[in-house]
Amino acid sequence: MKTLITLLFTLLITSLSFSQDVLPSMQIKSLDGQSIQLVDISKDDQLVVVSLWATWCVPCKNELDAISEVYDDWIDETNVKLYAISVDDSRTVKRVKPLVSGKGWDYEILLDTNSDLKRQLNAPTIPLTLLVKNNKILYRHSGYTPGAEDELYEKIKEFSK
Repeated sequence: MKTLITLLFTLLITSLSFSQDVLPSMQIKSLDGQSIQLVDISKDDQLVVVSLWATWCVPCKNELDAISEVYDDWIDETNVKLYAISVDDSRTVKRVKPLVSGKGWDYEILLDTNSDLKRQLNAPTIPLTLLVKNNKILYRHSGYTPGAEDELYEKIKEFSK
């Protein structure tokens, strides 16, 4: 048991040490099928939140719902922009548009149906929330618990100066 715990801890530390510190240069699709160069979302000192999520991920939807309630205030106070990047695969991606419409999320929705971005970011789990400026990842948080959006907002204020 002790060996297993040591192994898991080593794997966790190793995976964290290989985490990307910049957004990868790659094409990604918008919800309406347009190709977008990922590095273009965070240029010219634009602070952006990148949230990797999926329709089947309850904590992901809870996080995006919680942010949705305060998102307009965040924009007014910090000019931050949120990109919600779905990692739904080809079987579940058809659920993204109806879910987003039903939730009324006012985010830019992008699609990572092959999980290429998720792999390049070395993200073993979702939700994964990143704070990015000029393509540099300034903050990274995995998972969601109620109130985590407040911590994220504190980071947004810190980096929007």
